[in-house]
Amino acid sequence: MKKALSILEFHEQVTSGNLSILEHTAKILEEAKKANKEFHHFNLMAEKEAMQRAEQLEKLLKQKKANGKLFGVPVSVKDCICVKGMESTAGSAILKGYNPLFNATVVEKALQEGAIIIGKTSQDEFGFGTFSNNVGLGFEKPKNPQDAERSCGGSSGGSAGFTAFTKFTHVSIAESTGGSIACPASFCGAFGFTPTYGRVSRYGLIDYANSLDKIGTTSQSIQDSALLLEAIAGKDGKDSTSLQEKVEDYSKLLNEKSKNLRIGVVKEFFGKGIDKQVSEKCWNAVKKLESEGIKYEEVSLPLNAKYGIAAYYLVAMTEASTNLARYCGLRYGQSLELEGNFDEFFSKTRTEFFGEEAKRRIILGTFARMSGFRDAYYLRAMKIRTLLIEEFQKAFKKFSLLANPTMPIVAPKFSEIEKLTPLQNYAMDLCTVPANLAGLPHASIPAGKSEKEKMPIGLMLTAAHLKEKELLQASQFLEKVMS
Repeated sequence: MKKALSILEFHEQVTSGNLSILEHTAKILEEAKKANKEFHHFNLMAEKEAMQRAEQLEKLLKQKKANGKLFGVPVSVKDCICVKGMESTAGSAILKGYNPLFNATVVEKALQEGAIIIGKTSQDEFGFGTFSNNVGLGFEKPKNPQDAERSCGGSSGGSAGFTAFTKFTHVSIAESTGGSIACPASFCGAFGFTPTYGRVSRYGLIDYANSLDKIGTTSQSIQDSALLLEAIAGKDGKDSTSLQEKVEDYSKLLNEKSKNLRIGVVKEFFGKGIDKQVSEKCWNAVKKLESEGIKYEEVSLPLNAKYGIAAYYLVAMTEASTNLARYCGLRYGQSLELEGNFDEFFSKTRTEFFGEEAKRRIILGTFARMSGFRDAYYLRAMKIRTLLIEEFQKAFKKFSLLANPTMPIVAPKFSEIEKLTPLQNYAMDLCTVPANLAGLPHASIPAGKSEKEKMPIGLMLTAAHLKEKELLQASQFLEKVMS
């Protein structure tokens, strides 16, 4: 398959008159529509809006007003991120028919930089899943572009799936709570970048778990991720959790070789429970980084390995239980005929429109925050979360980055996923949950393909809080040596 132009190459072609924004947009929309019949990467295609936007940008180009880091670039948006006038459902039947009257801050910023929104990508319902198989009623499961019998990963499955599939210039705005950017990037062979919690505004995000949700990028190269991050990051008065920290010109800093980078290889994530071929490919990638002058050494994160999954799911499900209480059939999306008292109507509506996994997480989260159980479960999980963050901080006193496989397996077949219990599903997040629980920036970079299945394998690099620059630089080193 023909390799897509990077955003910078795309800009050069557009400004020189060798490439038409209008034609490029029409071609990628046609490709996406055709592929969607088989792979289901989009819940909604915004063909009319995208072509109108392309026409506007063509006029600005002729007037020599072609400004913006994403000028003319097709951008897809995960379905849990609001786009004005476009149905935004977070992959749930209960939000069918919800058309936001506003743009999420990240969407607004992308548009200000010249982006063209081409559609809303498919996902697990409200982000509840590792394989994008927990889609809401009436939605289709996205399929892996490398093998349609296999999962894209979750929950940003459509974002990574289409990014890995398309032969045109494209980036996707995705979202991660416990690994929802890194996991599908690993399974599909894309680049997934998740910034520090608060680096990017969450205003306009349909929440899963407020203290964990992070908006990030899925791209065809690290340079494209850096450009999109520059466009969407920064303080936002509409989100009190967004950080005041200055947004650097990440794309310009990429080629500056950072001195004295040291990598800690997390040994717990290369042993039991990790597929042998995944471990081998990831070790090979680490050793290739060594060829770039980056030193490595094994490091142990025993608390994160032992308690990460349990702490994450207790915190995430508790917050999800609270967030999803607003979907009662009265304010947003779907509703039923008003009958009985409020409790009866509330229960009937949610029974009708929530999927099985959403119901499971609401019940578990509600239990964990009930009087008499809150101290034993939710508050204890929050205390453990603090210990896990401290363990990371201790490691970062010695290492610039930490490395481990993104996922313990390659993308499984849907027939294999169906045999997993809920606990086995949750255990698949072993390697991605710790960084997300701690709010640390991390990236999944393609590290080769498995010998047996010929499926992509990702190496995950994690940096200390607000160390996006070092993370992007190391990720680009790895991209170069693996290409």
